[in-house]
Amino acid sequence: MSDVRPAPWSGRAPRRSTGLKLLLVCALAVMMSVPALFVFLLLNDRTHRAEQVAGEISAVVGGPQTFLGPVVGIPYQIPNTDPKQPPARDVFVIFPIKGDATVEARSEVRRRSLFKVPVYVADVAFTAHFDLTGAAAKAPEGAVLDWSRAELLVAASDARGARSDVTLIAAGKPLSVAPAAAFNQVSLQGAAASPQPAGLQMLGAPAAEIVRPDAVFDAQAKMRFSGAQRLAVLAFAKTTTLQAKSDWPNPSFDGGFLPDPGRRTIDAKGFTAAWSVPFIARGVPAQGNADTLSRLGATALGVSFVEPANPYQSVARSLKYALMFIGLVFLAYFIFETLAGKRVHPAQYLLIGLAQIMFYLLLLSIAEQIGFDGGFAIAATATVSLISAYAGWVFESRRQGVIALIAFTLLYALIYVLMRLEDFALLVGAVTSFAAIAAVMYFTRRIDWYGSRDPAVETGSKESV
Repeated sequence: MSDVRPAPWSGRAPRRSTGLKLLLVCALAVMMSVPALFVFLLLNDRTHRAEQVAGEISAVVGGPQTFLGPVVGIPYQIPNTDPKQPPARDVFVIFPIKGDATVEARSEVRRRSLFKVPVYVADVAFTAHFDLTGAAAKAPEGAVLDWSRAELLVAASDARGARSDVTLIAAGKPLSVAPAAAFNQVSLQGAAASPQPAGLQMLGAPAAEIVRPDAVFDAQAKMRFSGAQRLAVLAFAKTTTLQAKSDWPNPSFDGGFLPDPGRRTIDAKGFTAAWSVPFIARGVPAQGNADTLSRLGATALGVSFVEPANPYQSVARSLKYALMFIGLVFLAYFIFETLAGKRVHPAQYLLIGLAQIMFYLLLLSIAEQIGFDGGFAIAATATVSLISAYAGWVFESRRQGVIALIAFTLLYALIYVLMRLEDFALLVGAVTSFAAIAAVMYFTRRIDWYGSRDPAVETGSKESV
C-alpha cells in the first residue's frame, strides 16, 4: 500500500478571487438602496408638509379657482304618475350662443416657514349672447318650466376668494347677484340635498323680466377673486373664447384644451394666452339639466402657476437614480483597486456608499433653504471632495486622489444634467450606464477573475524555458 503524502506547503496564501470581489461590490451597491429608501421616506414627509402648507394658504385665499360665465337656469318639475310621490325637480340650463372671457391675474408668492405658494388676484370679465328661441322645446319630456323663477347664473370654485361683489348686467339692466336660489330650492326626486354642480358654488340673479321664451339678449359679468396655484375658465358657451394675461413667468397650461398655437407668449414679465373652443369640440349640448354643468369640467381652459424652484421634485428625481450612481462610484473604486493592486475592504465600500447617501440628505436640507441649484452645488462639492480624498488615503496615492476627483466631478455633473434634462433623462442615464460598463470591461480585460494564477510561478516557468 503506497503512502499518500500531502503536497508541500508553498508558504504563500491562496489568491482571492477578483470575480467574487466584484460580485460582493455589486451586492453592497444594492444594499445601499435601503438607506436611500429612508431618505426617500423623509423626502415624502417634507413633500407632504409642503402640501399641507399649500392647502392652509389656499384655504385663506380661495385655492385653485374655476369660473363659469353667464348661463340661464330655469327651475322645472315633472309631475309623478304616482300622486303619493312628489314631482321630480331640476334646473333646465341654457348656454349662450357665444361667450367671451378675459382674465388678468396679478401674482405673488406667499411664504410660511420654508415653504412657498404662488397666489393671485384675478379680474375676470364675461360677455355672452343668448338666443332662447326654441330652447324650451328641448326641455325634458313632461317638464313644466317655471319662467317666473328664471335666473342668470355664474359660478366660482370657492366664493371665499371673492374680493368684490359680482356685477351682472343683462339686456342693459344691472342685476343683484346672490347664491343661486334655483339650486337651493331644487330637490331631485324629493331628495333633501340640492344639486350643486361638482366643484362650483353657483351665484345667480333673478331675471324673469329678461329670460322669456324666444328672448334674445346680451349679458356681461365681472368678478374679482383671489386664488392659489391654478386658475381655469369653463367653456360656458356653445362657442367660447378666452384671453388670459398674468405677470407669472412660469405657467403650465392644462385642462381640456390648450391655448391656440401661435397665440401665447411666455417671458420673464409673464404670459399671455388665447383659447377658442367651438361647439363641436366642447362636446356638451347647448342645454340640459343641472348635471350638464358638471360635464363642463372636461372643458376647463386652465393655467397652473408653477413654482420652478420646487426642490422636492428635483430631489425626488435624483433619488430615482441613486442606485445607478452609487453603483458607478463603487465600480470606479473597484477599477482603482484592481489597477493599483491595493485591496479595498467591504467596510470601506460601505463608508463610500454612506457618504453618497449623505449627499442626498445634504441636498434636501440645503435646497429647502437656498433652492435646488445652490443646494446641489454645495452638497456635490462636499461629497466629491470627501470620496476623492478618501481614494487618495486608501490607495496612498495623491495621483489616485486627483484621478478620483476628476472622475467623480464628472459623475456628479452628470447627475445635475439629468435633473435638468427631464425629457432626455432616461436616455442620458442609459447611455452613461452602458459607457460605464464598457469602461469596466476594458480596464479589467486582463484580470484573472478566478485568482488561480500565481505571477511568481509564471515568471519562474518562463525563465526556465
